[in-house]
Amino acid sequence: MARFVPGSASQPSSEVELTISCRNLLDTDVFSKSDPMCVTYLKTYEIPDWLEISRTEMISNTLNPDFVKKVQLSYKFEEQQLLKFAVYDVDTASPSLQEQDFLGFCECTLGQIVSAGKLTMPLQGMTYNKGELIVSVEELAACRDEVTLQFCGRGLDRKDWFGQSDPFLEFYKVGEDGDYKLVHRTEVIKWTLNPTWKPFTLPIRTLCNGDMHRSIKVMCHDWNRSGNHSLIGEFYVTLQELSVGPGDDTVYLLVHPSKKQRKGSAYKHSGQIRLLRYEYKKVYSFLDYIMGGTQLNCTIAIDFTASNGDPQAPNSLHYIHSHIPNQYEQALTAVGEIIQDYDSDKLFPVLGFGARLPPDGRVSHEFFVNMHPDNPYCNGIAGVVEAYRNCIRQIQLYGPTNFSPIINHVAKFAQAYQDGSQYFILLIITDGVITDMVQTKQAIIRASSLPMSIIIVGVGNADFEAMNELDADTVPLSHNGVQAVRDIVQFVPFRNFQRLNDVNQAKAYLAKEVLMEIPDQIVWYMKNQNITPKQPVVSNNIGDAPPPPYIPT
Repeated sequence: MARFVPGSASQPSSEVELTISCRNLLDTDVFSKSDPMCVTYLKTYEIPDWLEISRTEMISNTLNPDFVKKVQLSYKFEEQQLLKFAVYDVDTASPSLQEQDFLGFCECTLGQIVSAGKLTMPLQGMTYNKGELIVSVEELAACRDEVTLQFCGRGLDRKDWFGQSDPFLEFYKVGEDGDYKLVHRTEVIKWTLNPTWKPFTLPIRTLCNGDMHRSIKVMCHDWNRSGNHSLIGEFYVTLQELSVGPGDDTVYLLVHPSKKQRKGSAYKHSGQIRLLRYEYKKVYSFLDYIMGGTQLNCTIAIDFTASNGDPQAPNSLHYIHSHIPNQYEQALTAVGEIIQDYDSDKLFPVLGFGARLPPDGRVSHEFFVNMHPDNPYCNGIAGVVEAYRNCIRQIQLYGPTNFSPIINHVAKFAQAYQDGSQYFILLIITDGVITDMVQTKQAIIRASSLPMSIIIVGVGNADFEAMNELDADTVPLSHNGVQAVRDIVQFVPFRNFQRLNDVNQAKAYLAKEVLMEIPDQIVWYMKNQNITPKQPVVSNNIGDAPPPPYIPT
């Protein structure tokens, strides 16, 4: 829930978590069962087209999957949030959904799920309907801390006729309705009755919604290729009990319910599960780092290729009107006015690419928009817009559209500041299809381990399909087998906001959309570098933290 502030206004909203399961799916595989995956899409007033927001894991050989991966999103009481769930049988490793077998879809609103608590819907879209999708919801606690756990098994029951067992663990949290929902599944360890599973880390709120005394069910199964896994046994525990750490108090007996209920049986248990590691880790917020002095350094890159149209023609994306800002100017001010609040000196390096420069007409993919040979900085967003307008009159739009030089340029600075004191944001405003796609992918993959994020705003009506590939929200970006460490790109087409008649409203929605991932990207980097925020910085001097030195190329 939003913090209560007397004398203010706040939209009723909270963060919720959706759990997805399917039953009786269509079997599209000949020699085995389907390997299902569910893709979730969102559509709102601000997002008029279906936007993919999550993909579950693929589960092999089952028509009744219970997916571990959750969908987390903000529930807004006063807004209609449409959801679409599409289920696929995964046949290839390709991220393209066109290469997978479609099993059906269903649609509803987030409000319907919240109202019902659990919603069961028939899958549609096939010649004949087959199967249903079950989605349940729980409001998440504010706690974002994490716990790392590791377990081993000893003396587990033998379940295979000609071997031992292939055990794995599943963890379930109990909801307010009393139902247990799957939250984690370990790896399978083959041919052993004494497995040791790898450590795993979960958010506290995912495991028990921040309640250390909430019941957690742990089930141990023997994996079978058919997908019909055999239960070895189960036990119940709380995070509070696990918090005492490894020892005699955290050894749990596995009990098989059906064996326990047999009358006159000498059955005692089906083995032991022992806790090997318990580590509670505090997770800091974006504001913790900002208040601790982390500076955001924003570099702006502008596309000056000829595909934007002759800037002297009114239909050009670079046409300078005396009263109406063009799309480049709107994007610059919308995003820049937000970022400048976190930049201590309000000085922005602004680079251009794809133009011929005076006096000899040489083509450049990395030049200073203020046309100053040694200093690329512009004073505030007003200074950025002024430099942009002056630049248009001095250069010739040309091409091609190469992103990699600009990305590599900013990455050099991010490479030099990996201590948490600085975080770099590259805002690219462009109209066209990337011509150095391979080099751009490689540059982003290299930069994904650095304190750096990339925002791409697409202006005009070009085909931006390639940009969606770079914006790896659900499918990690990779090239030649090398995968990005994390998603650092956010792409938004400006045309999504052109339908709004109010320019200021369009700018506000644009800024919200392009900046929404930055806080989580910053926190992810800091957490994975084990950087803790410093004590809040108190200063009355605007220019206390100058930007890093700029090295012209």
